[in-house]
Amino acid sequence: MKRSDKRILTTHVGSLIRPPDLREFIKARQSGKDYDKAAYAACLKSSVAAVVRRQREAGIDIPSDGEFGKAISWSQYALTRLSGFERRPIVGQNLFTTGADRARFAEFYAEMDAQDPPNTNMESVCVGPIKYTGHAELQMDIDNFKAALKDNPVEEAFLPVAAVSSVIPDRRDLHYKSREASDIAIAEAMRDEYRQIVDAGLLVQLDDARAAVTWDRMSPNSSFADYLKWLTRQVEIINHSLEGVPEDRVRYHVCWGSWPGPHTTDVAFKDIAALVLKIKAGAFVIEGANPRHEHEWSVWKDVKLPAGKVLIPGVVSHATNIVEHPELVAERIARYAGLVGRENVIAGTDCGFAQGPLLRRVHPSIVWAKFEALAEGARIASKRLWA
Repeated sequence: MKRSDKRILTTHVGSLIRPPDLREFIKARQSGKDYDKAAYAACLKSSVAAVVRRQREAGIDIPSDGEFGKAISWSQYALTRLSGFERRPIVGQNLFTTGADRARFAEFYAEMDAQDPPNTNMESVCVGPIKYTGHAELQMDIDNFKAALKDNPVEEAFLPVAAVSSVIPDRRDLHYKSREASDIAIAEAMRDEYRQIVDAGLLVQLDDARAAVTWDRMSPNSSFADYLKWLTRQVEIINHSLEGVPEDRVRYHVCWGSWPGPHTTDVAFKDIAALVLKIKAGAFVIEGANPRHEHEWSVWKDVKLPAGKVLIPGVVSHATNIVEHPELVAERIARYAGLVGRENVIAGTDCGFAQGPLLRRVHPSIVWAKFEALAEGARIASKRLWA
């Protein structure tokens, strides 16, 4: 895994806004309508090539494929790559609309949902054994990405996929005897995905909003000790999923769900940092630019980054159309570098700019302005840190 041994390197969390022509194919796939599969494949390949080139032009050192090959959300895409699931209309309460933050700010969320309704009225039901079946679809993602990288060479690149605790997290189980049994089945199935990516010469990034968000979901009815017990077990299961995958080929991304709400009930990073750092990953990608979590850079005064690991803090937000000034980006980078060492910091973003293939948080043009500010801020910080 690359380190910032000569200058501050730049990267991001992964998901990028899909171009209009690709979105039309995705809409057809999601609705079950017929579409020209050859035309879709050609569009996907050219779209990946274009987004990799654009990342490089904006100054991103370690790019992704934009997650363009996923036709549904970052955590639900595994439905097309795992056996044992059916999609059914939601029975009872929609778990996508629950949580302590929603309870406290019910009027705000009612207004937000009216303007931007929750993107699913379906639930995922486990009805049989869970096995990995997505090898061919994943290989298409790998092939498209590597073809784009051949024309836009970099020393390192990553594919983002879901961590076990975030794979189809609100599923209903009619097959396994316990939630833990299905978690382990998912871990052993997803291991195929993680290994296939690494075997292709790419870094694998495990995206995990659910690790932190679960406290918001649990807090009305459970104790913090219950939450920590759950998270401890999830860390063990994630590490089980990574068996045979070299740590220095793994990035682990933890965030607080990314939705545009108050986030007053987010768990404090200091309270889960020790558990997060037990993940067998070479790099930790953690929110650090939004107003709810920017102050948590100071956690690293007391928490020691393990030897040989890399910290990728968010120094640019995905959730506002305001473009951060490069000087602010440089200041944020310098704070982390001063605590964990400049060589151990790679500048990143808080989360993906697209929370699904059809859902975005900022205008597409602003993504590239933010990446340019990220790259310029990294250059400013590098001059100061290597002065």
